Amino acid sequence: MDKDKLVCINVPETKVTRDPHTREEIRRGARHKRASRIATEFERGFKFIKHFERSVTIYGSARFRPSNPHYKDARALAFRLAKLGYVIVTGGGPGIMEAANRGAKEAGGQSIGLTIELPHEQIINPYVTESMSFFYFFSRKTALSFSAETYIFYPGGFGTLDEFFEIITLVQTRKIRRAPIILVGSDFWAPLNDFIKEQVYLRHSTIEKKDMDLYLITDDHDEIERIVMNAPIRK
Repeated sequence: MDKDKLVCINVPETKVTRDPHTREEIRRGARHKRASRIATEFERGFKFIKHFERSVTIYGSARFRPSNPHYKDARALAFRLAKLGYVIVTGGGPGIMEAANRGAKEAGGQSIGLTIELPHEQIINPYVTESMSFFYFFSRKTALSFSAETYIFYPGGFGTLDEFFEIITLVQTRKIRRAPIILVGSDFWAPLNDFIKEQVYLRHSTIEKKDMDLYLITDDHDEIERIVMNAPIRK
């Protein structure tokens, strides 16, 4: 790791429990400490991420090894986008996050990691050049989505799926401005898209047809580059 370039910004420690609150804790005022920490995380997160213009946020599994085809693909795509001048933002961990940060750093670009504090400390991958640590998942997710020009999702587990569905829900309900949402890895995303089309739309009618246009599945890096370059810069 290039220690001279790595900048870690950690939220100050407080005496807020890491476990779910009990009614007694809430009665004794723990909610005020938690609310204070939430406000601090949002403020610090926004101040940190706003400095990076022209950014692309890349999501995906933390479990993929460098030999995995999706890892290799994310590394190559991040390298290409970083060469175009885009800041690459990830959750700062291993797997796809590492691959994207690695590609960005190898291209000489800015490689950002927004990490999460876990019971077992998360290791920041060695390709992050600047980072910030979050206690709460929701404040971290907000920072990850705050200023990106494009969201790119690789295959992943519950966390990646949660982030994907949250982003498309926020766009669908117009809580955030529409931006390209690209799903890379058709072997993973195509079956999910079939479920959304056949069950969510056709059988149960719980979304509208146009909602399926909120995202695009593609493995074509040329197409992804065109989409990213044509996306308006979000101020």
